[in-house]
Amino acid sequence: MGKFVYFTSAEKRQANEVDLPSFLLDRGEKLIMAGREYRLVSDHSITVRGPMWYDHAARKGGRAISFVQQFYDKTYPEAVSILLGRDGQGIIPIAKQEPEPQEPKPFALPKPYLTMRRMYAYLTKHRCIDRDVVTAFVQEKMLYEDDPHHNCVFVGLDENGEARHAHLRSTGSQGKVFRINVESSDIKHSFHKNGTDRSLYVFEAPIDLLSHITLYPAGWLEHSYVACCGTSIQPVLERLRQNPKLDTVYLCLDNDEAGEDACDGMMDTLEDMGYDVERLRPEGKDWNDDLRAKRKPRQHKAVGVNSFIQHQLPIQRLLF
Repeated sequence: MGKFVYFTSAEKRQANEVDLPSFLLDRGEKLIMAGREYRLVSDHSITVRGPMWYDHAARKGGRAISFVQQFYDKTYPEAVSILLGRDGQGIIPIAKQEPEPQEPKPFALPKPYLTMRRMYAYLTKHRCIDRDVVTAFVQEKMLYEDDPHHNCVFVGLDENGEARHAHLRSTGSQGKVFRINVESSDIKHSFHKNGTDRSLYVFEAPIDLLSHITLYPAGWLEHSYVACCGTSIQPVLERLRQNPKLDTVYLCLDNDEAGEDACDGMMDTLEDMGYDVERLRPEGKDWNDDLRAKRKPRQHKAVGVNSFIQHQLPIQRLLF
């Protein structure tokens, strides 16, 4: 049994209020500024700000003590001791020098890889999305594979066809999932597709958007779609602003507490604006869960777009 370590309530509060960016820099960790937060170079899915942290891949977070427990694999007493700077002689105050703020970088798309083989394999074999659906977005310069990490890059364009947003999703089927928005992305212009009819389908993630199209392909070229890359209503409002013809919104967010809460808020706002709003729930947690439950990884049937691009072709022939 380990040695019992006593901490006063004040010491626990002090430990839990340690500035994590300063704490990490003191220990040689490298950080990247992302808006008002800092991202760990060693794990881009983790962001820190003040005493708070959040793991975007695991979708959990907390304050300083839980961070040290999680990130350094320490027990609660060990984490508190580290944050208090104890060396056996008493409490050593931790320097809390705030990292100098840096100007956010201009938005830039990640460098494309020479082929999209891994991206196609991940989306069609592991995620069971129809190849022709993937190809349709590739043709529109809205989807490609990056270099050197081979992430899926889901590109959001503005009304002039300029890239303003990019969401990265790792293509590994095992290990830790990586998904994040590229620095300085404009959330209003997240991944979307404009249609010609009056319907707008709203999703949390781009993969769920593509999965829904695969599950329900009838008329998809006429519908409008948007993936919020989270649960913000801003991408939805931008789609409605750009297309006054839209009058019906289908909320297709995840079938979990966060998705339900976001749907409730969106529904109240959109109904107050005069839109017809309907909640569409996946049977599982999300639409890709539904798709994979109904399909085995295989060569899928085409859903309405002639596939003239082989995934081995150089990406330059598609994007430039």
